[in-house]
Amino acid sequence: MSEEQDKEGGAPKFIVIPIVVVVIAVVVFLVIGNKSDFVPTGPGVASIDIPLKDLDGNVTKLSDYRGKVVFLNFWATWCEPCEEEMPSMQIMYEAFKNRGFVILAVSIDSGSDEPIREFIDKYGLTFPIFHDPKGKSKEMYKTTGVPETFIIDQNGIIAEKVMGPRDWDNPYSVKMILNLLDNGPRTADAYTTKKGHY
Repeated sequence: MSEEQDKEGGAPKFIVIPIVVVVIAVVVFLVIGNKSDFVPTGPGVASIDIPLKDLDGNVTKLSDYRGKVVFLNFWATWCEPCEEEMPSMQIMYEAFKNRGFVILAVSIDSGSDEPIREFIDKYGLTFPIFHDPKGKSKEMYKTTGVPETFIIDQNGIIAEKVMGPRDWDNPYSVKMILNLLDNGPRTADAYTTKKGHY
């Protein structure tokens, strides 16, 4: 046994150091390998093709709306900011629905459909409403709360991500949507730069 081993009462340094290096390498590999699990979905990334179930039980997919500008909104009936922005969403929908634009509003309410139906009647909403009581689609999009909106271009690429409510009746709020409707989609990389905002 070496003198260094006797003094430390453990394994020789020439054994301990390689073990520590291997452990660190494994940890770094796992963190980098799972990095995408911690990165929120945002501009320039392909949209995730989630299933969408409406209140009558009909199921469609996000990809069924390819070719349109999609306003994918995650919300809940108990969310006051969601309630604040819904009337302006309806105004925007009426203004753009005949121009290749659609709103897909996904409720993450955990209960029955009844509160959602009451909410729709209260605000006279006519755009497609879906219900995901287990919040699977919200998890897939790695949202941090509600409301959260993803504006998806005609090619299925996320052009803009909006966290929190907006007044969608405001010209500034709909700038990206109007530009996509008027000028078509950009390259995926363009959405992460100022050029992506036209």
